[in-house]
Amino acid sequence: MQNDVIMAGFGGQGILLIGKMLAYAGMHEGKEVSWLPSYGPEMRGGTCNCTVVISDRPVGSPVIRSPRAVLAMNLPSLDKFERDVRPGGLLLVNSSLINRDPARTDLTVVKVPANEIANSLGNPRAANMVALGAYLGATGAVSIAEVEAVVRETFSAKPQLVDSNLLALHRGFEVGAAATGKAVASVAEEGS
Repeated sequence: MQNDVIMAGFGGQGILLIGKMLAYAGMHEGKEVSWLPSYGPEMRGGTCNCTVVISDRPVGSPVIRSPRAVLAMNLPSLDKFERDVRPGGLLLVNSSLINRDPARTDLTVVKVPANEIANSLGNPRAANMVALGAYLGATGAVSIAEVEAVVRETFSAKPQLVDSNLLALHRGFEVGAAATGKAVASVAEEGS
């Protein structure tokens, strides 16, 4: 089984970070992975994207022309990558920043108000974690527990950020699971 996704947005939205976290979680689960970043010359405000492939077999190429999923965090990313998604694939749209519906009708579309959720949690910079959680909830590409471990490791130098990012991850997970009809319980709820 192979899961592949193009995650795209503005520089500064944490797109490359969540792609790397997803890849590390896949590696920790013993899967074959690739992570291929792409970004413009601007540090913040320019476009960036990454392709993540997670598979139970060796990954032949990190370049995916027709991904099974696209996570678009802004309108230019939706405009650029919507047409590339494989028919029957998954399109996650940050409905906080994207003001149009996808044009294609042959995809499963999950609207994720990532910025709104992050703001409501008091951590506006965690919109990327909401989006990552939505992807996990919609696909089950890797376990949320493994991503939690990667979040803890990634933010170990700033422990005050761990809990708010985990909360954002779980809120997104719930959105993705509900939108795709997955009967997956959030680990946060299980631990309560």
